Amino acid sequence: MANADRNSKLEREIEETREQLAGTIDQLIYRTNPKTIASRQAAAVKALYVDPRTGEPNTVNIAKTAGAVLGVVVLFITLRKLSSRS
Repeated sequence: MANADRNSKLEREIEETREQLAGTIDQLIYRTNPKTIASRQAAAVKALYVDPRTGEPNTVNIAKTAGAVLGVVVLFITLRKLSSRS
């Protein structure tokens, strides 16, 4: 009888472990799905420019990004003009 109890306990433990592993594998598959990764990254970028609590634009980060883009454009224009004078 003791062996039967021990065997049934082991079988339950094995089944629980299988279920946990299956759940872990499902989570890994979901997390590594390219669509899921893209969705998370899009949400992260959106969180930089929109306040998640109010839904209002985060003007400070928008201004920083616009300034950086403008700076790069001015740099390229300046470099192009300098290289065309040579």
